[in-house]
Amino acid sequence: MKIVHYRIIDGSRVHFGAIAEDGAVIDGTDLLDPPDQDRFDLGVRSRFDLSRSVIARMRDRLNTSGVVRIPIADCRLMAPVPAPGKVICIGLNYADHAAESGMDPPASPLSFSKFSSNVVGPGDPVPMPLGISETDYEAELAVVIGRRAWRVAESEAMDHVLGYACANDLSARAFQFADGQWQRGKSCEGFCPLGPYIVTADEIPDPHQLRIQLRLNGELVQDSSTSQLIFRIPALIAHLSSFVALEPGDLVLTGTPPGVGFARTPPIHLKSGDRMEVEVDGLGVLENTMS
Repeated sequence: MKIVHYRIIDGSRVHFGAIAEDGAVIDGTDLLDPPDQDRFDLGVRSRFDLSRSVIARMRDRLNTSGVVRIPIADCRLMAPVPAPGKVICIGLNYADHAAESGMDPPASPLSFSKFSSNVVGPGDPVPMPLGISETDYEAELAVVIGRRAWRVAESEAMDHVLGYACANDLSARAFQFADGQWQRGKSCEGFCPLGPYIVTADEIPDPHQLRIQLRLNGELVQDSSTSQLIFRIPALIAHLSSFVALEPGDLVLTGTPPGVGFARTPPIHLKSGDRMEVEVDGLGVLENTMS
């Protein structure tokens, strides 16, 4: 199932729903407990409480004849997790990316964070940071947590995954390298595009066998496979949950493959007007433009 949050074009209310096989959007806002329309009107949700019951009822609705079908052209898709509690990213998790960065592969997962407010949706513009930022793109597979995970074993980790989405771990390299740590360089406004939807885990037989690409202004600059992950998703969830509880709606960005801008000769630095498309097998295309 393809889970979305969306607004009707020219509307202000945020809705929850899913995309049917014919491409229409089926609304499921009323299935939430409670719908909490006041928070929807503010454009965000304070909780991401898509329980298994909600998912099952939404799936039943998709298979029910006679439900209202909204043309996707009439919808403005938002980030499928509008306000994640945590955004945890994994660095140097592709061996060939570590090599192009001139770094040894880490012995254990290298984690850092972005701010929840960095998350933007498909089609949203990303403002260029002020000054010389040397901003870079990074295609990533995002894991969306569906059940609380606290000190879980690798063998149980996948039971806590709701699904997967495309993400772009934008990075201001000048800030990142100047500071000696990554927070400012990874957390500029809009630096976590996510979407266009969450594909539930039952529809992705093996998340470690997905082609992952990024096109910059139509040119393919990253092209790899999640089979190249050094630390796979069960290991990441087990590691992260050993020191922090992962809650429903938390995001884990699993790392980027080779082809990033700063490692190229000559380097590629993003500029206003540059269009980025992240594509992961089965997860659609996430498109954003630097503004």
